Amino acid sequence: MRLKSLELSGFKSFAKKGDLHFDTPITAIVGPNGSGKSNIAEGFRFALGEQSIKSLRGKKGEDLIFNGAKNSPKANRASVKVIFDNKDRLFNIDFDEVIVERIVHRDGSNDYFINKSAVRLKDIGEMLAAANIGSSGHHIISQGEADRILSASPKERREMIEDALGLKIYQYKRLESERKLGKTEENIKSVESLRREIAPHIKFLNRQVKKIEKAAEMRVELRDLYNDYLAREEVYIKEEGQRIERESGPLKIERDTLAKKIIASKSTLEDDDKQDGSQDKIISIESRTQETQVKKGELVRRLGRIEGSLDAYARDVERRARNANTDGNVARSKVQSVFSDIRDSLRDARESNDIEKIRVVLSKIDTVISDFRTAYMTDTSKVEEEDVVSHDNLIREKDEIEKEMKSVRDVEEGLTRDMKELRAELDRGRSENREAERTLFEAMTRQNEVMLLLNNLTSSLDQLKRVKNSFEGELNEGAVLIGRGVLQYDSATVRVDEVMSEDRSKQEERIRIIERIKIRLEDMGGGGSDDVIKEYEEATERDAFLGREVADLEKSADALRVLIDELAKKLSEEFNIGINKINTQFHDFFTLMFGGGSAKIFVVEEKKRRRKLMDELLGDDVDTSEEEEVEKGIEVDIALPHKKTKGLMMLSGGERALTSIALLFAISQVNPPPFVILDETDAALDEANSRKYGDMIAKLSENSQLILITHNRETMSRAGVLYGITMGSDGISKLLSVKFDEAVSVAK
Repeated sequence: MRLKSLELSGFKSFAKKGDLHFDTPITAIVGPNGSGKSNIAEGFRFALGEQSIKSLRGKKGEDLIFNGAKNSPKANRASVKVIFDNKDRLFNIDFDEVIVERIVHRDGSNDYFINKSAVRLKDIGEMLAAANIGSSGHHIISQGEADRILSASPKERREMIEDALGLKIYQYKRLESERKLGKTEENIKSVESLRREIAPHIKFLNRQVKKIEKAAEMRVELRDLYNDYLAREEVYIKEEGQRIERESGPLKIERDTLAKKIIASKSTLEDDDKQDGSQDKIISIESRTQETQVKKGELVRRLGRIEGSLDAYARDVERRARNANTDGNVARSKVQSVFSDIRDSLRDARESNDIEKIRVVLSKIDTVISDFRTAYMTDTSKVEEEDVVSHDNLIREKDEIEKEMKSVRDVEEGLTRDMKELRAELDRGRSENREAERTLFEAMTRQNEVMLLLNNLTSSLDQLKRVKNSFEGELNEGAVLIGRGVLQYDSATVRVDEVMSEDRSKQEERIRIIERIKIRLEDMGGGGSDDVIKEYEEATERDAFLGREVADLEKSADALRVLIDELAKKLSEEFNIGINKINTQFHDFFTLMFGGGSAKIFVVEEKKRRRKLMDELLGDDVDTSEEEEVEKGIEVDIALPHKKTKGLMMLSGGERALTSIALLFAISQVNPPPFVILDETDAALDEANSRKYGDMIAKLSENSQLILITHNRETMSRAGVLYGITMGSDGISKLLSVKFDEAVSVAK
């Protein structure tokens, strides 16, 4: 790559477009003071991205634009183009020619272009840094800046050398990596903050999902229990119905036969004129017995209805209490205990034909319900008032039935005594109709037994109807809780003999277990389970995504840390190698300039304490602790020949100028830039030193193009092309060029 040309338009004193072509290794720019020579060097700085207007000898961007003259209007903008030959692709752009252009407008705004495409200043800086070019530094050196490398601080000197060694590209990459690392660490904190925010919600949803899963398991368990219970109950209902029907048939036939026999016996006794009044007694007893049996049967049926109502009421109380339990009013264990007591009492009543025992059972049920209602159901919001009134009516009706039962029992006992007395009287009599009377008596006795059996079967049928109603109720409740799965029971898989020989208490225990599971399911609730599961899945997926994002970010952060370490190591290695190379060249140039002596640069480390401010306790206290950091710099050590002078402070002005030039040239030889601009760096040299300076210029041009702004004749003689800068009364700089080879040819 080489520098091809520079184009200025409207920049400072160059009102019109001016082109400088650099076709030789050394190009010299000459002219009187004030002609605008130094504007050439500043044009390079400007195009290559210099941001300090002060270093361009202005106060604001508008000062860089031609401000007009007597016959020339002021320009609206200033433009500078630097054109490079890029056939060797030193710039990472697929063009043989690269044009870097910068335009400044009157409002101070700037535009940057690479090959006429708008770019950012950063893009230009990175491209130039890759080719060891910058807007300032070791390759653009003015008269005042020649001494800067010696007068600079060790830290500034180190930065200048790093720039000259081409380490800026690594610094760019390291700074960019550090910026990316900072952004990545911020993103990690942000994502982790999001995960912390949603963690409690996920925890809550997890508990809800576990409850839903547990409820699902319980529904499966409930389905299996229901299937077993319902299958057995269906077999029981069917077989019990068939048994009642089977046993009722013969008894009804016998009842009708006995009725006919009684009628016939009565007829025989009525035709007998010798009867002694036993007939009337028998008929009376028979009639009263039938009435008693009918009334007794009615009372049994009424008791069955009351039992069913109390059973339903107990279920309703249990259901309401279970619902009330969701508000924390009734303990679940108490509800289950009351319900269990009522169930057990009703089972005992169903298994008994003893009216007195039934009365005791009903009284016990009444006491249990009343105590429960008093203790837990005083709030009418838990039990509807009409239900309470209905229960009080059932209690009164029960009391009335108990009274009637007592009367029936008294009558029954009296009839039994009358029958015994009549039988004894008949046994003592010698009536010819004794056989008819005995037949009538036996028929009536058997009729009482048959009626009792039929009444029991009727009671069993009523009980079976209640069982069937309960069966259908469980089907409905099961369908609500577990859906159609409740209908999956198969009664064909159940052994009939096992069901019918099994005590009903076992089936009651099964329904109690089912009820307990139903209570737990109702306590858990089931509304919106699909929404909860969906929300949980979305939340966990979101958390997993954030987790993967954190992992990716941490992986990126680790990679950036490795890259930063590698770049730091690379910078350190290249810097140390460069220092050694510079020292070799510095010594050679120094001894060439001074005819001996020694010169070198070396790294120094300075420990600095930096005060660290940290807010604590929300800014109430301030920590002013200090932390120590190590800062590297470069020092210069020289020794003049034949003198005891050591150190930069002891050098004369000329010696200082030669030393700085020797160091700058040494730096340039280590990593030669494509071009070097020297703006009157030879102004302080005498004739002898100018020749040495010229020799160094010639050597330097072997690796870099040189653009020399000079008054020195010796320096001019080393150039292949001379550009003359003139300025007339209009204040506009003009360019003239002369090629030495052509001038010499013409002269000859």
